Amino acid sequence: MTSFGVLAGRTLVTGHGTENDFVLVPDPDGELTITPSEVAAVCDRHAGVGGDGLIRVVRSGALTAGADLLAEHPDAEWFMDYRNADGSYAEMCGNGVRVFVHYLRTAGLIDLDDGGSVVVGTRGGARRVTREGEQYTADMGRWWLPGAEQAAAQGHDVVVDIPGLDGPRGGLRIAVPNPHVVVALPDEASLAAAHLILDGASQPTYEPVPPEGTNLELVVPLGENVDDGSVVGAVRMRVLERGVGETRSCGTGTCAAALAVRTWGGAGSPDTWRVLVPGGEVRVRVDGDRVLLTGSAELTADVVLRD
Repeated sequence: MTSFGVLAGRTLVTGHGTENDFVLVPDPDGELTITPSEVAAVCDRHAGVGGDGLIRVVRSGALTAGADLLAEHPDAEWFMDYRNADGSYAEMCGNGVRVFVHYLRTAGLIDLDDGGSVVVGTRGGARRVTREGEQYTADMGRWWLPGAEQAAAQGHDVVVDIPGLDGPRGGLRIAVPNPHVVVALPDEASLAAAHLILDGASQPTYEPVPPEGTNLELVVPLGENVDDGSVVGAVRMRVLERGVGETRSCGTGTCAAALAVRTWGGAGSPDTWRVLVPGGEVRVRVDGDRVLLTGSAELTADVVLRD
């Protein structure tokens, strides 16, 4: 029998950003200690509520990571305590932070007019999220290439063997700050053929092995177009999320995909990218060593867990 532990009997909220879906746990005063097994039970799609991750909605001052962040960012009242579906922590979630802010706004916990912004605490640092009509733009913070200039020059710094595809492929590591490996594919048939699962010998393998695990993005560049006088690139993507499996979208993953294709393109590559994922479309904009992500956020249901 499934045990929801401290979450039993509580009302939770479900939501998604481009079908990357989450269970939100309102816990403003940080009264709950949620174990990995309880997260996994709630996120189980057959025996629980179902979700790619769980987000605890908590004030920054109510937990150690948030209190430390407040010293530098006193306006970060709220903290997105994010867990992957297996209960492990993630530094940041680009789709999740939009859903998190949308929840704060609709629950009346913050005032956020169109064009207004709020600073949110995460384990990846403070992140500013701006409302743009019914969408939100998250400043995802600093990005970098763990392999530095040598990886950029070579175009790859890890070898990936992907079930369903012939032979190993070169991948480029991108930190946003979650760890990512991006692999380019020649066409959408190859993209569809890849088996993206987390299942022992059937999952992708990496050389060298990422010490903290990694998300894997498979991308097909779709070229460039002019939009309102600016050149905008486009890329289609599938993602295998660390601690989750294949998901319909991944916010930091869409940023990594755009950053990798932009790196491969070299000087003159666009700073703005449309990233098409199975769950919809987001827009990524590169601003020097920072990256911004714009997309939708929806709340879908209130759910009461039974004891």
